[in-house]
Amino acid sequence: MGDTLVLLNARAGALIDVGADHVRAALASSLKGRGDRVEVRLVRPGYLKDEIEQAAQSDISTLIVGGGDGSAGCAVHSLAGSNKTLGVLPFGTMNLFATDLGMPADIQKAIEMIGDARPKKIDLGRVNGRYFHSLSGLGFFSQMARAREEVRGHKLGRLFGVGLAAIRALRRTSPFTLDFRTESRREHVEALAVLVTNNRFGPNWRRPVLDEGVLEVHIVEHAGALSKLKASANLIAGTWRNDDDTDGIRSLDARHLVISRKRSRTFASTDGELRREQIPMRYEIKPGALTVLSL
Repeated sequence: MGDTLVLLNARAGALIDVGADHVRAALASSLKGRGDRVEVRLVRPGYLKDEIEQAAQSDISTLIVGGGDGSAGCAVHSLAGSNKTLGVLPFGTMNLFATDLGMPADIQKAIEMIGDARPKKIDLGRVNGRYFHSLSGLGFFSQMARAREEVRGHKLGRLFGVGLAAIRALRRTSPFTLDFRTESRREHVEALAVLVTNNRFGPNWRRPVLDEGVLEVHIVEHAGALSKLKASANLIAGTWRNDDDTDGIRSLDARHLVISRKRSRTFASTDGELRREQIPMRYEIKPGALTVLSL
């Protein structure tokens, strides 16, 4: 089966709450028998990306990352198309990817269950040549990512911080015009936000399948201040699919997508990481591009 390497964000709140020694022991027990050798390393956040990239070039067969969606995104990009298997432990804030892989939110339960996870091929999205596991957003979504970084670790707690970030993002979000082109259509729209997802998300930000072989594009069209407020609330809560009145949010499927604007670069939030992307932005779906541990 080969060797297994576990890289854990040493500053993750979940690790600190449970205790590093306990986590190490629990993982050693859970992963016993998975490979010839299991190594668990605690890594400071600033070095996690380098450790992941080095692991991708090593001879290990399985890499398990304990971090948020951003850390998982780095591992996805590094391991895509390889013969290595990726496991994800939910040590972050949102943990969209880990949840879709079947990992429970409780970190102790997730550690117990990762040993029972089995390899599975899943799709990945790709934007401007970089792979992503869950979603990539412009407009409101990029402003939300920026604001979340500003309020990270707020003394009044995570939920208050998310609310404060949403208020800041709403204030900063203004309509923008774009052209988008898929394999079957071309449009010119004025939007507040665009969200591109790897396969379809259902209610509450959950994907029923990870190997559907399709991108889903969600466009929040500009229709006034009230519509902006309602649409943003629905997007944050993940409830827009439950609402008969979608407040100007429309969705379409594609395998390829090109987004153009009257500028050379634009900010986009991809798997929780804010990046400045080259325009035009080129999205595509890559079926079966990664092997993951899934429950």
